[in-house]
Amino acid sequence: MLTDAGAITNSMRPVDAPISVVVADDHPLYRAGLVEAIGERADLQLVAACSGGREALEEIRMRAPDAALLDLRMGDLDGIAVLEQLVRGRSRTRVVFLSAYEDGESVHGALAAGAAGYLSKETDRDEICDAIVTAVQGEVVVSPTLPAVLFDHLRRRALPKPPALGDREAEVMRLTADGLTSIEIGRALGIAPTTVKTHLQRIYAKLEVTDRASMVAVAFRMGLLS
Repeated sequence: MLTDAGAITNSMRPVDAPISVVVADDHPLYRAGLVEAIGERADLQLVAACSGGREALEEIRMRAPDAALLDLRMGDLDGIAVLEQLVRGRSRTRVVFLSAYEDGESVHGALAAGAAGYLSKETDRDEICDAIVTAVQGEVVVSPTLPAVLFDHLRRRALPKPPALGDREAEVMRLTADGLTSIEIGRALGIAPTTVKTHLQRIYAKLEVTDRASMVAVAFRMGLLS
């Protein structure tokens, strides 16, 4: 299990006491499997098993468990909405999400909202239980299969937004990348070479470059050329 330093643990919990857990998942068989797995652990104590987000929110508010293991997508109130309510109420319950959604946007959104972990539903039951313990100890837990998609999502978010090019500008840029000269591009598009150069100057300004080579390199990096 990949871990990283995270939020503060619940210092009010006695060190030797089992970790109290609320589980919420709207799939009965999967929820039953989680209940069984937690029941087999001496260091964990199930205090509620819920079939939806609203019920989970009520149980967490009433019982103030050390951890909540929530499905990300639930019919009545999804896991993120539950987490947002808990954060606003300054709950100390550590929320770990279980989800079939393994895209970077979902993982990043959950962690950014304050989750203590994000696990794939393919995660082994023992690893899920270990992740609960680790989360309550103050770390952030993520399934080993997920960091790559998370990092890719963050990388793409960090890239500058590509500028909007006109159709003719895009054609000129593509033909330039193919190695054609201004005269050849003009013939191909039925426009004068001076008009081609005008389009190139506009593209340079939008991409903040000064020559053809830089234009092509930046365009590939921004996904304007493939």
